[in-house]
Amino acid sequence: MARKEQTNTRRRLRSAYITSTISISLVLFMLGLIGLLLLNTKRLSDYVKENIGFTIFLNDDVKEADILHLQKTLDAKHYVKETKYITKEQAAIDFQEELGEDFIEVLEFNPLTPSIDVKLYAEYANTDSISKIEVEFQKFAQIKEVAYQESLIHLVNENIRKISLVILIFSGLLFLIAVALVNNTIRLSIYSKRFLIRTMQLVGANNGFIRKPFLYKSLILGSLGAFFAILILSGLIFTAQKNFSEIVSFKDYKLLTFLFLLIFIIGIVINWISTYTAVSKYLNIKTDQLYN
Repeated sequence: MARKEQTNTRRRLRSAYITSTISISLVLFMLGLIGLLLLNTKRLSDYVKENIGFTIFLNDDVKEADILHLQKTLDAKHYVKETKYITKEQAAIDFQEELGEDFIEVLEFNPLTPSIDVKLYAEYANTDSISKIEVEFQKFAQIKEVAYQESLIHLVNENIRKISLVILIFSGLLFLIAVALVNNTIRLSIYSKRFLIRTMQLVGANNGFIRKPFLYKSLILGSLGAFFAILILSGLIFTAQKNFSEIVSFKDYKLLTFLFLLIFIIGIVINWISTYTAVSKYLNIKTDQLYN
């Protein structure tokens, strides 16, 4: 009978540890998803900003050699991501495709001028920065006009700020929920061992000795939970990258490594703190309260 009881106890403990590990893994997986969401939101916002840009219209009498020299000068600017030179002929072809008819045949000449499309890095893709850049560009003799949609740029930046704020608040709430779930899981696990803690106290074990095995197991469970969460996240990232590469991208391996390391640390720290707090509660609780 004693051996059977020991077997049942071990089975229950094993089941409790497996349940705790799964719960912690799922919670850490959710935290990892929050991190991926934040990382990809930044990438998407940068992508949108870096595709706004503006157009520099050049004087009609500028030589192509001077235009190419100007393009190289613009490419050397620290705020310019890329430039694209569009000739008069190419501009006419593009406009004909949009218009749906040959306007040159009607006008009998090409009124369009050569131009350079400029795309900026995300941090400079705002109306204030572009206004300063516009003033700088107007000093070039080859440039006739700098054109950009100020209202569109302002609208895009405002919407990105609002969306980023909503995602940040949502992520903060999810993080608090995740921490609460881990804490409750561990508290329930320690609650099931409250009589064992009291028995150890009655035989003279000090608080540090009683806490030690619980804290040690919390480190193991936290590590295992983080490992499985990272494993699931890696599979999700691989699948998303393979099937939705045009929408999401996770090619910044330094950031991903940092995220995985953060998940691992959070898994250990939250488990350790929750275990320490829960054990301390039952070390200081009165005997009659153990039955509540």
